[in-house]
Amino acid sequence: QVQLVESGGGLVQAGGSLRLSCAASGRTFSSYAMAWFRQAPGKEREFVAVINWNGDDTYYAETVRGRFTISRDNAKNTVYLQMNSLKPEDTAIYYCAAEDSVDGLLKVSLKYYNYWGQGTQVAVSS
Repeated sequence: QVQLVESGGGLVQAGGSLRLSCAASGRTFSSYAMAWFRQAPGKEREFVAVINWNGDDTYYAETVRGRFTISRDNAKNTVYLQMNSLKPEDTAIYYCAAEDSVDGLLKVSLKYYNYWGQGTQVAVSS
């Protein structure tokens, strides 16, 4: 069982930056792929970024590529999302998720993710 707790959300002006954190409990965190998803009001939850178990492979949604960076620190059981050059369309609740198949594949569909945090709100003003 893994519990995930996000933090770091807030209100920022367009062009600004935020760093989200996701703290995980459980001794097997380091074997899981970790991802960030987001959900804007009235929209479906969408994939943002994913990182493999040891941090040497990542993949991003086209809408955030080049602006967001996902990383992890397995010693601290934490995954991060550095968000730069934020746009109003980045406004959403951001969720951290864990995927425990340990098959090494990076997955973008939320159906593969077993564990979810409660989310942290990010609001970007124009």
